[in-house]
Amino acid sequence: MIRPPAVSGRFYPSDEKKLALEIEKYTSSANKKSFARGCVVPHAGYLYSGHVAGAVYSEIEIPARCILLGPRHFPGGEAMAIISEGSWRTPFGDAQIDSELAAELKRACPLLREDRMAHEREHSLEVQIPFLQQLAANLRFVPVVLATQRYQDLETLGHAVARVIAAHTEPVLLIASTDMNHYERLYDLVRSEGITMCGYAATAAMLIAMRDLGAKDAELIRYATSGDITGDWDQVVGYAGIIIR
Repeated sequence: MIRPPAVSGRFYPSDEKKLALEIEKYTSSANKKSFARGCVVPHAGYLYSGHVAGAVYSEIEIPARCILLGPRHFPGGEAMAIISEGSWRTPFGDAQIDSELAAELKRACPLLREDRMAHEREHSLEVQIPFLQQLAANLRFVPVVLATQRYQDLETLGHAVARVIAAHTEPVLLIASTDMNHYERLYDLVRSEGITMCGYAATAAMLIAMRDLGAKDAELIRYATSGDITGDWDQVVGYAGIIIR
């Protein structure tokens, strides 16, 4: 089954050539690519955060297999929703879901539920796919969106992701999609301070997996805000791009 795009023409160009030119503007092939276990990228419209996501993707080797974790912004659907079959359509064509990897992740984390409705309108993962299609050959990916606030569930997911990735000899990149990032003691800080970071659950799960996989270093690649574009500093949203090795 093909998932049609939900935000093409709004968050990013619906025309293939215009989209390719925009992604080319945000990425650079001149940089020497480095290995990364995971990364944190924003998911606003490309006008606002495309240059932040592009800066991250430009720096790293993007393998053919990726696991994407993001928030679910809309009501409806399972709290921990995965799709394990089919493809997602973008202006570049259809990006194939990695059914084998998705099945492994579902076995490792029984909390995950097969649920297309939770992904139907969600943009947090969709906006990453055109970047990955352009920069990774033969892309296959696993999409997971989260609406849970239970740390125990995020910890279970993070450990499961780490076990699945560790079982493969070929690289699997773990991507957490979020706007507004706070790295240290992320989960506790967001909850205690009432921070409006939409993808903190996805990022917390990703950091748990990174710890299990032996990651030692995190590098802030770029930070920007919506105010840089709009000039409105009263309701500013932050966009951070981070690489974890």
